[in-house]
Amino acid sequence: MPLTQVQFPILSYFLCVVETRTGMPVQATSPMSTAQQQQNGNEDAPKPLPKGMVLGPDGKPCRSCNSGAAFKSWAAMNMKAPTKPVSATTVPPAATATSSDLPSDCPPDVEQLGRSSWTLLHAMTATYPERPSLTQQTETKQFINLFGKMYPCWVCADDFRAWVKKEGNEPKVSNRDEFGRWMCEAHNAVNVKLGKESFDCGKWEERWRTGWNDGRCG
Repeated sequence: MPLTQVQFPILSYFLCVVETRTGMPVQATSPMSTAQQQQNGNEDAPKPLPKGMVLGPDGKPCRSCNSGAAFKSWAAMNMKAPTKPVSATTVPPAATATSSDLPSDCPPDVEQLGRSSWTLLHAMTATYPERPSLTQQTETKQFINLFGKMYPCWVCADDFRAWVKKEGNEPKVSNRDEFGRWMCEAHNAVNVKLGKESFDCGKWEERWRTGWNDGRCG
């Protein structure tokens, strides 16, 4: 339909006046031009982020704060199309991969980091002295404080420090059993937030120091 035969009388009248005074017909905007403008605008738009993606202090996705699947999903969403054919051996794994599917030599994601960190912390309580000196107690509290500041996952670190600051949650380091139970309670606080089951802290020593009483640990 010509632009002068549109359904809006005011617009039709305006277009007729333009054609009469200029002697040139009014041309419709090319759909291709509009599409190109939209495409050019999208190139400058912020890169999309998967739902729940945690950003680091630098404003970029934080590898140690997200699961491997979420990080790979983000990478796949922002991957540019290859200019040359890519062989099957170099195609990135699917974005739905879990942490266990990642190669062992990849940087740790939030899940791998958490498991490794709790293993270290519980192992430290297992070797903690039964009767620590005042110096050892002070150094242990200092370590817990620094750990909460330097932990790579900043949201996890903030949450840990907030928990420790609550009344009754301060590090208990007067002896091995007290320290072991305190660490177990700290771990359980995280488990509850993640929807996981709490561990019986009365069995912390079997789990992390002596091994289970049924002898399965040798």
